[in-house]
Amino acid sequence: MRIGLDAMGGDYAPKSIILGAILAQKELSEQDRIVLFGNREIIIEHLTLNGGSIDNFDIVDAPEIIEMHDKPIKALQNKPNSSISLGFQYLKEGKIDSFASAGNTGVMLVGTLYSVGVVEGIIRPCLAALLPKHNGGLTVLVDVGVNPDSKPELIYQFGVLGSFYAQYALNIQKPKVGLLNIGEEQEKGNIQSQAALQLMLGSKDFNFIGNAEPREIFNDNFDVIVCDGFVGNLILKHTEAFARIMVKDGLINDFIKSCNYEIYGGLPLLGANGVVIIGHGISNEKAIKTMVLQSKSIYHSKINEHIYKVLNTESK
Repeated sequence: MRIGLDAMGGDYAPKSIILGAILAQKELSEQDRIVLFGNREIIIEHLTLNGGSIDNFDIVDAPEIIEMHDKPIKALQNKPNSSISLGFQYLKEGKIDSFASAGNTGVMLVGTLYSVGVVEGIIRPCLAALLPKHNGGLTVLVDVGVNPDSKPELIYQFGVLGSFYAQYALNIQKPKVGLLNIGEEQEKGNIQSQAALQLMLGSKDFNFIGNAEPREIFNDNFDVIVCDGFVGNLILKHTEAFARIMVKDGLINDFIKSCNYEIYGGLPLLGANGVVIIGHGISNEKAIKTMVLQSKSIYHSKINEHIYKVLNTESK
């Protein structure tokens, strides 16, 4: 497998990216190859300084840099030789099997849509986050950012995508799916959530259990919790902030440790017609290493093939 990695994306790039790539390369098989996109001279410099062998990586020279404040469409148009632009070009042409970046999230989304697109039958891709359950295991929270104004039918598809991610990437059989709401009762919630609930009730595409209150994210009653991207992003950032405060105050246990974003790497863009991973902007080398290994795991899970089958075979 050829794993594409943006060496210039993220708050601590390129150092953290190169260090993470070196760590990941040691755990990959001989059949796997990390392809680094970025300024060739800078990449070689950091590989050399940190004990990495140039022979263990492929480097695609991308001298232009997309900044976090750049507007997505203009950035891709005006900087065709950037690491993200060339990364998506290689993914589209099949020269790499996955592409991961801790850079500009908006550019990554637009780059996906304009290069590999989405699986047939998918309206919009979405981001899935993994949050720890108090007694062990993981909850898939989807969407957590790329669809801040989601219509009910879009939220329904989050259930499909999240369920398949839980089943094929996390090996959870018949994942229990819930709709995030302010109460368990069917009449609770705003117009958006009530309409989405009606679509989900009796669904044959996933195992829908019912409404899930926010506290259920950390319990065992649900494996996948679906929400609007605006709400999901708030929950994700609130959880990260709370965990950081607990660590800072020395109130650490196994559960708080499991909230560390480093453990989970990046967020897979579900529904994309290819493996695309978006990392946290503050990703350090441990998070980058996990993101690279996560790319391989998702690629081999063949999630997209299962999604396509459900949306384009069973519905006909």
